[in-house]
Amino acid sequence: MKLGIVIGEFHKKLAQSMLKAAKDEIVHGGHEVEEVIWVPGSYEAPLAMQHILARDDIDAAVLLGYIELGETLHGEVMGHVVHHAITDLSLKYQKPVGIGVIGPGATREQAEKRKEAYAAKAAKAAITLAKRLKK
Repeated sequence: MKLGIVIGEFHKKLAQSMLKAAKDEIVHGGHEVEEVIWVPGSYEAPLAMQHILARDDIDAAVLLGYIELGETLHGEVMGHVVHHAITDLSLKYQKPVGIGVIGPGATREQAEKRKEAYAAKAAKAAITLAKRLKK
């Protein structure tokens, strides 16, 4: 199975740990990462995800990132918009997308604790559903 990954670079160090965890889950399961697209922030993720899901050689995808707790509702709004757009793309292309986005509203400490688990679980979810849909 071949997967693509879209990842936000706004919190680069955290994101790099998430990317490694997702790649490890994919590769240890005997699958391949075909493309990784780094995006400046969450709002840019849907366009990059559309690019990946439109590829005929991609079976599933993973979205990784972190929307931190802010002083306003900006992160919450961003989270809703991005999650809705990603879900719509998954349905449009009939390909699973594992969403490993921490937040919105998570603190830096919460994100640090969750980063590897969220990323690995998102990759595993995308792979599991892709396998089930192929049956």
